[in-house]
Amino acid sequence: MPRIERDAEVVWNGNLARGGGGLSAATSGAFRDLPFSEPSRVGAPEGKTSPEELLAAAHAGCYAMSLAGELARTPPERLDVRATVVMDEVEGKGHRIVASQLRVRARVPGLDEATFSRAVEAADAGCPFSALIAASADVAIDATLEGGD
Repeated sequence: MPRIERDAEVVWNGNLARGGGGLSAATSGAFRDLPFSEPSRVGAPEGKTSPEELLAAAHAGCYAMSLAGELARTPPERLDVRATVVMDEVEGKGHRIVASQLRVRARVPGLDEATFSRAVEAADAGCPFSALIAASADVAIDATLEGGD
């Protein structure tokens, strides 16, 4: 795989408590000015996103692609991956990402459980976001094969 570089931009206005910002995909233009703020980050989202939600989306997307690659011999009909990123107070360190929990539901007709389990583990090992998060937090995977043999 070639070296990959992507850019995102943020514009922030105001202080932390009352300010807000917009996140944009600078490379692709796929999203622009996604609103985020501290109140929506720690409380009710109210239609705004957060860095943690974007990390969860990135981890879920990376893992889904990695698992699809591992299942190349028996391609999945569908992979549903939901990531839940947890940020918490860590004594002496402040707020840190402490976990990312992946819930995987795979529809792969003709695939047995043992092969699926090996693919789930290999996909985690091959997902750069799993490696990044695992360097300082826990990565847990709850994977279910639906429609297998």
